[in-house]
Amino acid sequence: MLPVQAPIDLERHARRIVVVLFGAMSLGSAASIAVATVSPIVGADLAGRSSYAGVPSAIVLLGSAASAPLWGAAVDRLGRRSALSLGLVAGIAGSALAGGALIAHSLVGFLAGLLLTGGASSALQLSRFAAAEVHAPAARGRAIANVVLAGTVGAVLGPVLVGPAGTAAARIGFNELAGPFVAGVVLYLLAAVATMLWLRPDPRELGRAITALYPDAVGGSGSTRSVATILRQPASLVAVSAMVVGQMVMVMLMVITSLHMRDHHHGLGSISAVISAHTLGMFAFSIVSGRMADQWGRGPVILLGAGLLALAGMAAPISPDVLPLAVSLFLLGLGWNLCFVGGSSLLADQLRSEERGRTQGVNDLLIGLGSAVGSLGSGVVFAAVGYSVMGAIGAAFALVPFGMALAWMRRGRPRPAMAPPA
Repeated sequence: MLPVQAPIDLERHARRIVVVLFGAMSLGSAASIAVATVSPIVGADLAGRSSYAGVPSAIVLLGSAASAPLWGAAVDRLGRRSALSLGLVAGIAGSALAGGALIAHSLVGFLAGLLLTGGASSALQLSRFAAAEVHAPAARGRAIANVVLAGTVGAVLGPVLVGPAGTAAARIGFNELAGPFVAGVVLYLLAAVATMLWLRPDPRELGRAITALYPDAVGGSGSTRSVATILRQPASLVAVSAMVVGQMVMVMLMVITSLHMRDHHHGLGSISAVISAHTLGMFAFSIVSGRMADQWGRGPVILLGAGLLALAGMAAPISPDVLPLAVSLFLLGLGWNLCFVGGSSLLADQLRSEERGRTQGVNDLLIGLGSAVGSLGSGVVFAAVGYSVMGAIGAAFALVPFGMALAWMRRGRPRPAMAPPA
């Protein structure tokens, strides 16, 4: 374990770790998005029917959700660096398997590869908690937000690589759709190498030193609790509900808005503009949301995020025009970001060193299930009652974390230690 008498060294290590995590998340998310861009086309082509276009994304979500507790257990057993490296290796193998299956015309092999890439995405998502682990309680929100911000890089870089990668694959005689999977292999490989070489010291060890510096912080000392015990605590319930319900509401509205716009005769350019506004809200303001979580407290940020989700749900159906929808979807993304960063920071505050990996893994499993429910439910609700009622349902769900956070704050929430001991 690292010595606890060197706060300056700990800060230097923490800064380097966040830089490495940011780089790994950027590369990994770019790989994931590049693969996701063409996967629906490949799925439909290999199956010979357009109804299979949605199956690849469902398989990725399944892989991500199912593997989250496994990665959490791996963190506790092996440490952050080894667990994240293994996750990125799964991404390498998955991209290679999916690309090879495409060339071999094997639908089963293709879906198996996507299952592994979903596992890689899950491991990468847990890296936000590694960033929190190596920082004092007063800086955890910003640390988490910095890693979440890396999603912006992936959202831009991933689609940009699809065209050139496809062209390169075609030039050497392969199906052009195989190109993004080769790009995925390269990006995951770069992320894995960076993680194995530079994610040092292991964030778990640095986190233990930070815990020793803040013995009075929430979750800082005491015997190891079960995940069920932790999740029954009021603060943990607020944190998990903010992330899970926020994810479900965001996905439910986001995935169906394109179809809603097409039904109102909007072209792909207009649809792309609205989704771009949504992505901007999701990631671009991460630094601001992290600072807010540290300076205002976790509860107010969750309240604001849930309120914005409810507002977006009510506002999106008002008009099918591009500008109102773009504003509503931007607010939807921003509300998700505030709930995600605030909830992640609050959960990190509640956990002792030996509880972090498995609890965070279960949390991300629940987030994955929330995504699945939102994605699958959106089509059913939209077909049955339309976009307006679906927006109202999303707004109603958003009031759940809003009410829970408000009740928790009124009862008087414990605050983590905000400054190092003298």
